[in-house]
Amino acid sequence: MTILLALLAGLIFGLGLLLSGMSNPAKVLGFLDIGGAWDPSLAFTMAGAISVAMPCFFWARHHSRTWLGLPLELPARTGVDRKLVLGSVLFGIGWGLSGICPGPALVGLGGGFLPAGVFALGLYFGIVLYSRINEPVQRPDA
Repeated sequence: MTILLALLAGLIFGLGLLLSGMSNPAKVLGFLDIGGAWDPSLAFTMAGAISVAMPCFFWARHHSRTWLGLPLELPARTGVDRKLVLGSVLFGIGWGLSGICPGPALVGLGGGFLPAGVFALGLYFGIVLYSRINEPVQRPDA
């Protein structure tokens, strides 16, 4: 049942990305081009996504289990630190240069969109690099 619900949620999410234009890099770059030919239409998409997600986050704060009875784990750290700021800046630069972010990249990858494949490959190697950099250091006993 969990796998079916995850599949259904992913399909709905992917369909939403396709219908909204979030999987179209040209549309995203038009939204980010505030000084040029700005296309503000994705602001409605983001407002809709926030309005759907916000009640779920409020609900999650007051519950310890998901609707399926699985443990619900929220991040313990909520402060802004150097890693968060650096990650946000890198994400923003990548999004601004390519017009693609991880969710739409997976949708594009499923549709055979070559730039999404290149992005997904870079994303994969970025995750591997990040995990190697942040591995706990093994110190020999003194």
